[in-house]
Amino acid sequence: MAIRAALSAALLLTARLAGSSDLPTAHPWHDQARAMLEHLVDVPTVKGRGRVPELANWLAAQYRAHGFPSEDIRVLPYGETAAFIARWRAPGKPVARPIMLMSHLDVVEALPEDWKEARPFQFSEKDGYYYGRGTFDIKQGVAATTIALFELKKAGFAPSRDIVVFYSGDEETDGEGARLGATKWHDLLDVEFGLNSDAGGGNRAPDGHFISFNLQSAEKTYATYTFTARNRGGHSSQPRADNAIYELADALRRLAAYRFEPAMNETSRAYFSERQKSEPGALGDAMRAWLANPGDGKAADFIEAQATEIGYTRTRCVATRLQAGHADNALPQMAQATVNCRILPGVSTDAIRDELARVVADPGIEVRPSDVSAIAPESPLRADVVHAYAAAVHALHPDAPIVPEMSPGASDGTFFRGAGIPVYGVDGSWVVVPEDYRAHGKDERLPVGALGDDVDHWVLMLKELAGPQP
Repeated sequence: MAIRAALSAALLLTARLAGSSDLPTAHPWHDQARAMLEHLVDVPTVKGRGRVPELANWLAAQYRAHGFPSEDIRVLPYGETAAFIARWRAPGKPVARPIMLMSHLDVVEALPEDWKEARPFQFSEKDGYYYGRGTFDIKQGVAATTIALFELKKAGFAPSRDIVVFYSGDEETDGEGARLGATKWHDLLDVEFGLNSDAGGGNRAPDGHFISFNLQSAEKTYATYTFTARNRGGHSSQPRADNAIYELADALRRLAAYRFEPAMNETSRAYFSERQKSEPGALGDAMRAWLANPGDGKAADFIEAQATEIGYTRTRCVATRLQAGHADNALPQMAQATVNCRILPGVSTDAIRDELARVVADPGIEVRPSDVSAIAPESPLRADVVHAYAAAVHALHPDAPIVPEMSPGASDGTFFRGAGIPVYGVDGSWVVVPEDYRAHGKDERLPVGALGDDVDHWVLMLKELAGPQP
């Protein structure tokens, strides 16, 4: 079903859900989510500290305490980290293949001296916010999905299909857990589709109205390349025109000025179709112009120049690290730059390497890939997922627009999409924009009300997608 038709169908269900007597009223469950989030944040699950297995085993104990059989709970170590998997089996014969709830247990490092409003690995509440590393990315997703399952189980909910929980342990670094999940652990995660808490969610304006709730159905490929200039070097007292640092600098200036060709896919077309409805002025005009003519590079360039839309119209590459020279008094024999790219779905990393080589326009500079994530196609906009997401959002926030989204970044979903399993970012938490966009940054936080809403959102989603089928 087309996205517009799917959204229209979802809206028809909103009134019924909004007035339903079985809407979650469970503030005690919100309290449990807060308590769980506090514990999750207080354990610093960053690479190098070895704390993820501890947290995974703690979660396993919570699931056992809430009635999940031990044989359906797995903590799978790999490297220094671990993944958590649990299965809620449907009684009798399942009516459909399992669905998977996704998040990750690890977070990025944080320096305490950089944080001004809170401590990164000490959960705190202040002025209507929860603070701490992972409150926004993405331990709140672990807490919300877990507590939603506990609430449903306590209420006697009987899923019509198996629900599988998968929390990886290294999404922020190596992504090995998701790769293993999509390959080696496929027998445990053989699902019809995944629902990712690490994508999607709401954007609320400072005046209180919701700008959008985004449903992520595509994400860019993560790829890193190295630009390397080599030179015979020499004594610094005798400089020459051929200098590895200067040659690399010239190449990076060309990269900075370059823009990849814009391209529109099903997800980005649906995204801008919804966004332009509420976007006034020149930006809205540019969105409408690009929708009317995807070849209108000027309109796409204008969109891409806006801080809120960077990465939504094309592949983007940027220099992120430099290394050069070997002595203060020697001409450099090598200069190297790390260039990180976020590539549109369906575009090969080899094609981007070749394009970067053309941008560099210098045969003396070697362009090589050094780190490439799974290459993932878009996930088709399934009517049942779109329907369930829109209905859950509108039950809690009736006037919020639902906007399909292609994430500029990448998540564990790429590995499963690459293995043929569609994944959808359908989280129900929200933040006030732009002030609360603090993922990977200092003073990370989440509005207090967003956590409780997220629990209720996942309860509604699971009732719709895993409840009794007509």
